[in-house]
Amino acid sequence: MASRRGNAKTGGQSDKYSVLLPTYNERENLPLIVWLLVKYFGESGYNYEIIVIDDGSPDGTLQIAEQLQKIYGADKILLRPRAKKLGLGTAYIHGIKHASGNFVIIMDADLSHHPKFIPQFIEKQKEGGYDMVSGTRYRGDGGVYGWDLRRKLISRGANFVTQVLLRPGASDLTGSFRLYKKEVLEKLVEQCVSKGYVFQMEMIVRARQLGFTIGEVPISFVDRVYGESKLGGNEIVSFLKGLLTLFATT
Repeated sequence: MASRRGNAKTGGQSDKYSVLLPTYNERENLPLIVWLLVKYFGESGYNYEIIVIDDGSPDGTLQIAEQLQKIYGADKILLRPRAKKLGLGTAYIHGIKHASGNFVIIMDADLSHHPKFIPQFIEKQKEGGYDMVSGTRYRGDGGVYGWDLRRKLISRGANFVTQVLLRPGASDLTGSFRLYKKEVLEKLVEQCVSKGYVFQMEMIVRARQLGFTIGEVPISFVDRVYGESKLGGNEIVSFLKGLLTLFATT
């Protein structure tokens, strides 16, 4: 075990991990998620940078990010804000342009994705040479905490229907905690046309189409600590429309 830890540290010297954090009204969560990222990257010895992509948050998220940059340094915290909310896919495209790492990690900034799993993502990728590694709530020790029965049923139902219709070769399609080889993420983002919650699902489907390999790591998903969930009736309708579009075109 000790030798693996040593290899992780030396291996991290050649690889660099760019964490993309799209934010909108996350002033309470951002300091915590950044602190946890710095902690777990520091303990594991991997080289990293955190790219905050704020979409004009009216709650002052960008100002908090500026303070964090002063604390941790401009080499570790990069601020790449946009004037307004332009969508997740374009946020990734924007972030990739500024990423200096050869691997890119995408995750939510609302503390639903715990950075403690990132070293496991990296080890999984190295073990299998995977093009991407996805966190899964539906395999092994994975799970969801803090959701009511309605949210759990929606998530399980969406995942089940998607598995039946698309046969994607991955157990969790709607999650957004993933590690990609940078060039793989660039190709996938170019291919994807969906928006909202369907975007993450299409990324997996396109990855399968293009022959990319996918590893999985069980994760614990925790409902956001501060702020309100963005899942509503419109998002559910959009998801179903997007699912049917993917089924018809893939």
